[in-house]
Amino acid sequence: MSLITHFFFFFFVFSIVSLFKISNSTPLKPHPLPILPLPSSQQLQWQLGSMAMFLHFGPNTFTDSEWGSGKADPSVFNPTHLNATQWVQIAKDSGFSRVILTAKHHDGFCLWPSEYTDYSVKSSPWRAGTGDVVAELASAAAAAGIGLGLYLSPWDRHEGSYGETLGYNEYYLSQMTELLTKYGEIKEVWLDGAKGKGEKYMEYFFDTWFSLIHQLQPGAVIFSDAGPDVRYIGNENGVAGSTCWSLFNRTNAKIGGTDPLYSLEGDGFGQDWVPAECDISIRPGWFWHALESPKPAVQLLDIYYNTVGRNCLFLLNVPPNSSGLISEQDIKVLEEFREIKTSVFSNNLARKAAVNSSSVRGGQSSKFGPKNVLEEGLDKYWAPEEKQKEWELYFEFQDSVSFNVLEVQEPIQMGQRVASFHLETRNIGSGKWTRVVNGTTVGLKRLLRFPRVESRSLKLVVDKARTDPLISYVGIYMDKFSVSSRNSSKITITRTLQEEQQLISERLTT
Repeated sequence: MSLITHFFFFFFVFSIVSLFKISNSTPLKPHPLPILPLPSSQQLQWQLGSMAMFLHFGPNTFTDSEWGSGKADPSVFNPTHLNATQWVQIAKDSGFSRVILTAKHHDGFCLWPSEYTDYSVKSSPWRAGTGDVVAELASAAAAAGIGLGLYLSPWDRHEGSYGETLGYNEYYLSQMTELLTKYGEIKEVWLDGAKGKGEKYMEYFFDTWFSLIHQLQPGAVIFSDAGPDVRYIGNENGVAGSTCWSLFNRTNAKIGGTDPLYSLEGDGFGQDWVPAECDISIRPGWFWHALESPKPAVQLLDIYYNTVGRNCLFLLNVPPNSSGLISEQDIKVLEEFREIKTSVFSNNLARKAAVNSSSVRGGQSSKFGPKNVLEEGLDKYWAPEEKQKEWELYFEFQDSVSFNVLEVQEPIQMGQRVASFHLETRNIGSGKWTRVVNGTTVGLKRLLRFPRVESRSLKLVVDKARTDPLISYVGIYMDKFSVSSRNSSKITITRTLQEEQQLISERLTT
């Protein structure tokens, strides 16, 4: 046989083998169908941010007030050392994804030189009447690469047209247009139904407002008691419901008149995706007051568990002082909060385990395997085979591990699915499984605390779900800072700020 004949013979055989391999390859199992409702891209980006910093600032900062009367002289506003870059850098260093400024609070004073009123920074001595707090913050946020949000209070105690349906709605929308067209990209527009008793009746054209906001800033989410994009959790205590759905029915909600329990828990049968935001202040008041002190860092960690750890965004108010700076006391607490949070969550002990599951969509060799739950991010996840009676993940360690925190995440771009789950550990001697902790909803992130346990074998069990559950991440951690409790919403902080700082320092070095 000639060399050329050999070549064509082997080429023919190789081609036949290649065709055989191609024709007999197994197509990948497709992704499961998402279950409605689903988050918009703006809602998804918002929730992935986890934490935002609120900045209550204005005449109230200088008059020692919370709800200004609208009659304070603009001359009281004079922050001689205002530095928006400091605000933004502290927010970024502390892990906050965006800052939200009270561009106009209830007193009606505008922190930008509005063309529709003289009750603003242009009538103050600050920057000789040429200053613009919104502009300085927008510039600082853009330079630092974090998002900007603005709060424009519907209730206005200064504006003379307040109470006139047409006149005030025109005034409000004109000011909203200024804010949304002059300061670059706005990530969140924040408004509420707050109003004192006995104040003038006012009909707000909320649907018109929402439409205009989405038109002018299509990348922004709108927060209010009833959404449309992000909802109020129903309290200002930094505690979400132990069951907390992003699902919601907007038809059941009204700004200033929504059932707090409905806001707290959401609705497992809801037709709309409206996740919750939990706002609370680092100090007793929302505005800075010289005689008030910040909450200790361990209390902020507790709030983190009860907000971010319950499928919500944590909105922490850190008010600038009368100099125009965030106070050193507050900075110290934020630094400690970042350190202890990093100390707890930087070491996922589950990564040391061999992971298995009760089933895998498309078989064990598919891309939906259980090892995906050890990789951060929503793009990979464990998916069980369809129509199964058991939904379980198993974690086996070579040596026993001690932990007191469980983290579970769902890929929420596929919808929120899990309605209840639990964690079990197996006794080495008897081989019996013991239930450690129960949970209900998961969503983007669920964190559960419990008294310390030690085991080599763990089992995460999904008990109920709206459809086949999908799990994107599982973590177990040792938290040396929190007071362990099965009902974490009732944890109380009794130590002083100084005692907490000393305790934190000791635990960070052990």
